[in-house]
Amino acid sequence: MDQNPANQDEYVRQVLGAYRKTPGTMGTVRRPDRLLAAQLHQRGVPLAAVENALVLAAARRLTRPADSAPLGTIRSLAYFLPVIDEVLHLPVNPDYFRYLRHKIERTSQTR
Repeated sequence: MDQNPANQDEYVRQVLGAYRKTPGTMGTVRRPDRLLAAQLHQRGVPLAAVENALVLAAARRLTRPADSAPLGTIRSLAYFLPVIDEVLHLPVNPDYFRYLRHKIERTSQTR
């Protein structure tokens, strides 16, 4: 993960790229997603926090009990706002998010 790009366009590109690759999303970006990514940059939300929130939410969705009702596809970056706010206030070691990324990769390969 890179540090926050000073350039808003680069920040938005990186946020939307991470969102697009997140398991459970449509994989497409709409105008409201671009606007929200720009707002996150303007708020000074670290890129790492956004990426970690995407990973945390995806891991939670992928590790639900097998007998749970299926979840719908995520259609908006806004879905992740509560998790972004949660990550901003979590005193979690970055190694935990690396672990979650690895777990998602392994889970995605077995599906």
